[in-house]
Amino acid sequence: MEQYKLSVASSPHASSPVGTKNLMRDVLIALIPAMVMGVWVFGPRALTMTLVSVVFCEIFEWGYCKLMHKPNPIGDLSAAITGVLLVFVCPVTLPYWTIIIGDFFAIVIVKQLFGGLGTNFLNPALAGRAFLMLSYPVPMTTWVLPGKENWVGMLSTADAVTGSTPLSVDFMKSAENASAAVEQFSMSDMFIGNIGGCVGEVSAIALLIGGIYLIAKGVIRIRIPAAYILTVAVLTLVFSRAPEGYNVFLWMLRELFAGGLFLGAFFMATDYVTSPNTPKGEIIFGIGAGLLVVFIRYFGGYPEGVCYSILVMNICVWLIDKYTLPKRFGVTAEMRKAEKEKAKAAKKAAKEGSEA
Repeated sequence: MEQYKLSVASSPHASSPVGTKNLMRDVLIALIPAMVMGVWVFGPRALTMTLVSVVFCEIFEWGYCKLMHKPNPIGDLSAAITGVLLVFVCPVTLPYWTIIIGDFFAIVIVKQLFGGLGTNFLNPALAGRAFLMLSYPVPMTTWVLPGKENWVGMLSTADAVTGSTPLSVDFMKSAENASAAVEQFSMSDMFIGNIGGCVGEVSAIALLIGGIYLIAKGVIRIRIPAAYILTVAVLTLVFSRAPEGYNVFLWMLRELFAGGLFLGAFFMATDYVTSPNTPKGEIIFGIGAGLLVVFIRYFGGYPEGVCYSILVMNICVWLIDKYTLPKRFGVTAEMRKAEKEKAKAAKKAAKEGSEA
């Protein structure tokens, strides 16, 4: 019997050849188009930043597990995904030491201190990004424009040209800025990725290709991305702030392509751990995140709202799951009432025992 390994787990006892490592590997493959576009637009430093982030995420996860005498989870590639996604939501000009601090916060504080993979209640990469945005707002909002200057060196962006992004122009809050954004950023540039912004979110087509790959492979379900993107599309179409004479449908497309909406919809909001478990819950999650994106973009102090919309909805997942769980067959109202009374009595007995 020593040659057989007995795995004890909760029911249902269903085995599958697809494990965490397989899923994470597919996510990494899906991120390749966006990574290629990031390197093409921002130069080799985008690649070196990603490698540094992945290495330190793995080091922090290994070190914490070693210190706490926990099993080593490095082989599941989950820390590598966090490292890549954190770079994808940061500007390429960010100093290496800053991204390392973000890695530490994402892996140790957000993920491991809450029990590791499968128990964190926030998306680690987005939480790391929010922490860096709060702590280092200036480097986190210093954008590089596309250009050959970005290919000067692997370790420096001293010769890079900084500028604005479609959302940083604030084109959703005034007619003047809207007109300026239309003139400065063409629809094709926004769709392909020939604009300034974070490393992995500039190319809508690259992210769309990656998202389609994940859906086709069965890694993610389409409900959250569809509900998320459609909610933003409908709201920005109905309550359009397009400049006078500009097609409202084209304006809606501009708002979909600008910022990190596609990155958030396909790669962040669909995180297994921090998203709902029920079909109805996934739709509610996507709609809620879409509403928050538009509210933040239209009325908030930040030009982009994807990061905070997903983090807020992450906190609401337990509530969404609670009220969208399917009813059990064969359970009557009397049985539910009896279960509630039994649980109430047990809680009361436990309280009395602690007081005694």
